Amino acid sequence: MRPALIAAIVLLPALAACQTAPDGAYPSLAIRDVERVEGRYEPIPGDPIDVPPVEVPLDGPLDQRLAALLEQGRSAHARFTQAAPRASRLASAANGASVGSDAWASAQVALADLDSIRSVTAIALADVDLLYIAASVEGTTTPALTDARQSLLALVQEEDRTLADLRARVR
Repeated sequence: MRPALIAAIVLLPALAACQTAPDGAYPSLAIRDVERVEGRYEPIPGDPIDVPPVEVPLDGPLDQRLAALLEQGRSAHARFTQAAPRASRLASAANGASVGSDAWASAQVALADLDSIRSVTAIALADVDLLYIAASVEGTTTPALTDARQSLLALVQEEDRTLADLRARVR
């Protein structure tokens, strides 16, 4: 009987705190004047939100720029194609290997190398995309620009398929 009496004495003040307020005198949950936002946000110069637009000059030798970007993408793709068989062998050797094993680690390094080479192809595609978008906005898209974009896009997609296949083997 004593433990019940002690528990009641201890819990009584806690229960008293739970009583309801008389006459519904609860504070309002409405927004107070102090909480209202007023004014306008003016970016501070140099603020990360105040980003200047990217200027893509379309004047100059577009054909030469496209040729250089295509060469960059094709050169990277050739390196990718050259490195893929080694990565394939390592991925096949790592098939079923435990995570952290030497075979698994070697395959991961080879895949990272392929990812790095793929990024060079993707950068060339991104640069052509900038030119393509700027030309589209100005209404001056050329067949050469469209063809260069499609060529680089096809290379990146091929590399993506290869990487997906190799990653599936390693897991």
